[in-house]
Amino acid sequence: MKVNKLDSKVLLKNATIIDPLKESQSKADILLVEGKIAEIGKIQELDVIKTVDCSGLILTHGFCDLHVHFRDPGNGDKETLESGSMSALAGGFTRVCTMPNTQPTVDNPESINYIIEKSKPLPVHIHPIGSVTKGQQGVELSEMGLMHQAGAVAFSDDGLPIQNGLVMRKALEYSKMFGVPIINHAEDECLRADGLMNEGKVSTRLGLVGNPSIAESIMVFRDLKLAELTGAKLHIPHVSTAESVKYINEMKNAYDKITAEVTPHHLFYNDKHLENYNTNLKVAPPIRDSLSREALIKGIKNGTIDCIATDHAPHTVHEKETTFDLASCGLIGLESCFGVVKRILADEEGVSLIDIIKLLTISPRKIMGFDNNLLEIGKEAELVILDDEERWNFQEKNIESKSKNSPFINQDLSGRVKYTISNGQIATSS
Repeated sequence: MKVNKLDSKVLLKNATIIDPLKESQSKADILLVEGKIAEIGKIQELDVIKTVDCSGLILTHGFCDLHVHFRDPGNGDKETLESGSMSALAGGFTRVCTMPNTQPTVDNPESINYIIEKSKPLPVHIHPIGSVTKGQQGVELSEMGLMHQAGAVAFSDDGLPIQNGLVMRKALEYSKMFGVPIINHAEDECLRADGLMNEGKVSTRLGLVGNPSIAESIMVFRDLKLAELTGAKLHIPHVSTAESVKYINEMKNAYDKITAEVTPHHLFYNDKHLENYNTNLKVAPPIRDSLSREALIKGIKNGTIDCIATDHAPHTVHEKETTFDLASCGLIGLESCFGVVKRILADEEGVSLIDIIKLLTISPRKIMGFDNNLLEIGKEAELVILDDEERWNFQEKNIESKSKNSPFINQDLSGRVKYTISNGQIATSS
């Protein structure tokens, strides 16, 4: 991937423009002046400094991921804000939200300010999520008000479930004051126990301790009821089970402040893919069985699931190249996201391209309260240009992250990001 500063005048010529907000599609040119949209329509090149030929390509909103781990501060060997932003650009993402399970935990306004200030020169807009509890210990609420004032867009102890129902209730009540969501890693630790993968026939055959689906769904149910009780916003991350989809769907019929996400890897894989003990598929929550995978796809189709989020979680080689029981949970997913989602949802399940784009753009932006009207004169350019027809094989060379823990290496994907324009810079895929 090559990243360059945008020229003062750039013409994006002959694009098929999909506007997911207006649900429209048109053929047009876009003129960028000093990184902002200056004109949309049929434009003469005249004194344009650079022209990008978008013939046969889709131009749309830059993608937004509300669930990434950039490991800064504390674990720069896995990822930094700088390397994470390159990874995001390669995947078409112009805006991301970083989880607070760093070292130290992002549980105070100083840490929020650190991420915001360090991110300013980067090509991707990075929004920190603050931790719900101090040190993610699940006991005492963190300085949520001061963190929100400093720029936190949501609160989560992601990676560590909030086991105490009273703490979760107080967090929801407090977050209601700021109108931002609580994001709880939904998992009952007692039911999960030492589970390493989805509990079922495959785990039994492989001799691995199982993590039952009820460990997630029972916590999802608790959180849904607490959100309804408090009147607060709840966002449910990385939904993985059929039961969770069922509970979310039922609650959405009664309460409208519930949102949920699903990851590309939970859509792509089922637990049978772990039969070779691939540690890159050891994730939390685990890859579930085919019935749950089908329920996730159905949940996207009927609107139960609101958006796609990668849960991009980089790890070092030694944390993954070990026995399955000792390997860390998590995989990277930014660079491969669109190709994975397009293959599964569009090519195999018949979901329209515009609906897929919504899952990656206006839906996550709406959850976080970001501006959704990006194709408007005067707006800073946050755009992605796609070849939705390209079939390609994902390789390690396509990874910009510091870490390489992707199960998608050597997988055939459908649809590819060609250019990403963000914060005055343009990234070109190699």
